[in-house]
Amino acid sequence: MKPQNRGEAGPDVDRRSWLSARFAGIVWASAMSALLASCVKPTPLAVLWDAPQFTLVSETGQAFDSHSLDGHIWVADFIYTTCDGPCPMMSTHMRRLQDQTVAEYPDVRFVSFTVDPKHDTPPVLAQYAARYKRDPNRWFFLTGDEAALNDVSLKGFKLNSVDGSMMHSTRFALVDRQRRIRGFYLTSEDDFMPKLMHDIRQLEREQT
Repeated sequence: MKPQNRGEAGPDVDRRSWLSARFAGIVWASAMSALLASCVKPTPLAVLWDAPQFTLVSETGQAFDSHSLDGHIWVADFIYTTCDGPCPMMSTHMRRLQDQTVAEYPDVRFVSFTVDPKHDTPPVLAQYAARYKRDPNRWFFLTGDEAALNDVSLKGFKLNSVDGSMMHSTRFALVDRQRRIRGFYLTSEDDFMPKLMHDIRQLEREQT
């Protein structure tokens, strides 16, 4: 066996050099990919139409003017307190959104409109709100005149009538700071929560 000269690199040294070069190449490629990704702007959310303006009554019994939501991103849904169908799950999803946004996006607001104003008086809504541990500064439950609620739901959000039938949409609506509707999310779909959270974050970035 021929002895190896001291000044001659062995196969182990060559392999280490090759591995080091390959690792450096991978790191460089990853850094470049991250840099390029940060330069690509996400596709803006579509602007659908303006959300309705309204004056209703909150679960506190006080008048609630939609102008109090101006400058806030907000999520809306339509429920009623005696619903034994989709409403409990919808309110559970809304509670999760409330909790998931509180640290990073505390200015996001949530609005639940009743479709049963004859039964869902402010005290009834207050009890329902407490059941879902809502934050009274961020999540509002609204009732009022049936015709006014119908205007909000059917004419404003183009979802469902408020006419005593208790038929209502199971969609959440996302509204931006300029009171424009930017998306609807079907709560029965498995991936609607990640999509909605993604779009909330995107609207938050539109501020800067």
